[in-house]
Amino acid sequence: MNDIIKAMKERRSIRSFKPEMPPKEDLEKIIEAGLYAPNAMGTQQTCVVAVTNKELRDKLAAANAKIGGWEEGFDPFYGAPAVLIVLGDKTWPMRVYDGSLVMGNMLLAAHSLGLGGIWVHRAKEEFEMPEFEGILKDLGIEGEWEGIGHCVVGYYEGDYPEAAPRKDGRVVWAE
Repeated sequence: MNDIIKAMKERRSIRSFKPEMPPKEDLEKIIEAGLYAPNAMGTQQTCVVAVTNKELRDKLAAANAKIGGWEEGFDPFYGAPAVLIVLGDKTWPMRVYDGSLVMGNMLLAAHSLGLGGIWVHRAKEEFEMPEFEGILKDLGIEGEWEGIGHCVVGYYEGDYPEAAPRKDGRVVWAE
């Protein structure tokens, strides 16, 4: 089996991370893999905000937990130290599809580098909040952006999860 298909079959969502930050070079490789994802008409209408600042990461986690309805103190990023936020240009009708492909590539890249990752939702709701729209402006990101997802990344804690058996009946051939 080739390495790409093997990674696709072995990658799992990680829900327990060590606090150590992965090397910036690894995060750059993960982001680069995301930016090479297929995108509608080759327009590249997504961007990635790489959050390694613990204060901002914790502020995002608190907002995400509140949006998700969890109790204060719950960490929806499962302790992961790095949060790679995918944003899509609100004027681009394919933003969710394009951003989803970026997320998938980044999760596979993290796995290929021996890191864990998981897609965490609620980025859309976060970046509709004036506080986070302001953060984008402070970072020099102009325009109107929709949060697609958070690719949280780090070293996984504990045993690597096993794959659940695949359900039957999910492929129909029209030959």
